[in-house]
Amino acid sequence: MSDLNLILEKQRTYFKTGSTLDIKERIKKLKKLYQIIDKYEEEISAALKTDLGKCQFESYMSEIGLVKSEITYFIKHGRSFAKKRRVHTPLSQFYSKSYVLPSPFGNTLIISPWNYPFLLSIEPLVDALIAGNTVILKPSEYSPNTSAIIKKIIAETFSPDEVEVVLGDASVATELLNLKFDFIFFTGSQNVGQIVLKSTVNNLIPCVLELGGKSPCIIDKTANLKLAARRIVFGKFLNCGQTCVAPDYLLCQEDIRNEFVTYLKEEVIKQFSPEPLKNKDYGKIISLKHFKRLLNLIDEKKVIIGGSYDEETLKIEPTVLQDVTLEDKVMQEEIFGPILPIITFKTYDEAFDIISKHPTPLAFYIFSNDKKIIDHALSHVSFGGGCVNDVVIHLANSEMGFGGVGTSGMGSYHGKTGFDTFSHLKSIVDKKQIIDLPMRYQPYKSNLFKKLIRTSLH
Repeated sequence: MSDLNLILEKQRTYFKTGSTLDIKERIKKLKKLYQIIDKYEEEISAALKTDLGKCQFESYMSEIGLVKSEITYFIKHGRSFAKKRRVHTPLSQFYSKSYVLPSPFGNTLIISPWNYPFLLSIEPLVDALIAGNTVILKPSEYSPNTSAIIKKIIAETFSPDEVEVVLGDASVATELLNLKFDFIFFTGSQNVGQIVLKSTVNNLIPCVLELGGKSPCIIDKTANLKLAARRIVFGKFLNCGQTCVAPDYLLCQEDIRNEFVTYLKEEVIKQFSPEPLKNKDYGKIISLKHFKRLLNLIDEKKVIIGGSYDEETLKIEPTVLQDVTLEDKVMQEEIFGPILPIITFKTYDEAFDIISKHPTPLAFYIFSNDKKIIDHALSHVSFGGGCVNDVVIHLANSEMGFGGVGTSGMGSYHGKTGFDTFSHLKSIVDKKQIIDLPMRYQPYKSNLFKKLIRTSLH
């Protein structure tokens, strides 16, 4: 038996003891996790700085703080989520009561990415634990410093029977996917997501896939252009553009493009200084491989903002491309970096047609004050989640689930949605023995049964 299989078998044995079923104990463990994260907050920030160049404020805002918020949310609401949920019982089931009982899947696997290595490891872990599961967590090898501090935190908080962090490259992930887990949660690229899905199909394992895609952002002539530019620059170049829900490309109405570009230039300078490569708070690309991939997407003839880079520090300036067409390299794949293409459109039908030519995006954004257009866009464009007159902030709300649809993923998490995702919701009818209605037994009396069903519908 391999080491990984041995870890899983120990967790399977532990889960069978029923030790994870007490909601008070689950909340107690989350409180301890919160305390340990507090203890190592500076080390977490330092690791994120080394791996991704994130400054302390950005690390807290986009990773540590969101994890703490999720933990706090479950400490407050976890008990109510774990209770039986009474539902209506039809008259045909008289005399009984019906309820849904949340139950943990059991032994879960979480595979997390490198772009938000702390957030996207710990947040699904928290959701899995509050639902009563054990977890094997495989963080990314591309963010080794953050993975190391995660392993340290988890080892100090949980026994290996409850949670174990496994480090290693893709071969380790492949070995894990060959094991018989009860549930798998994966965040990463579409290509790897397909591999994960195939493994879950072969083993009949339920899963959630959080993938990505080319998330569009519409700016029309009714929008507050100055504010739109400010918010788009923030959301696009946060984490150096390495955000799965960042605006991947802009669809800008032709009438206001030049004015909007002026505001974009002003905001890039205001937020990142005239020399972004020297800005100590501006992050870096995760690896040389991704750095070179991104440079290959930049058409120098179309650069109107930025374009400079430093291979030694793996930094690329916030870069905006104008007059982009669907045939350009930058429109052939998810960018996942600090490059922002602008495509102009005349009519909304033209904009929606461009969006439809790409696979289903993880996010969609529209800057407009035309309620009719906004409602049409939100209803007719298929996407995971999004914002009106802002970007990326929807993923920070624990009251809403976060996830993709179609090629951008399947399933969702965050808050109560995350609790339910990591739970099997058992449907239970508790039938009383005082009365036993005879109509379901032979010989059948169909008229009486039909009348009862009709009564149940009123």
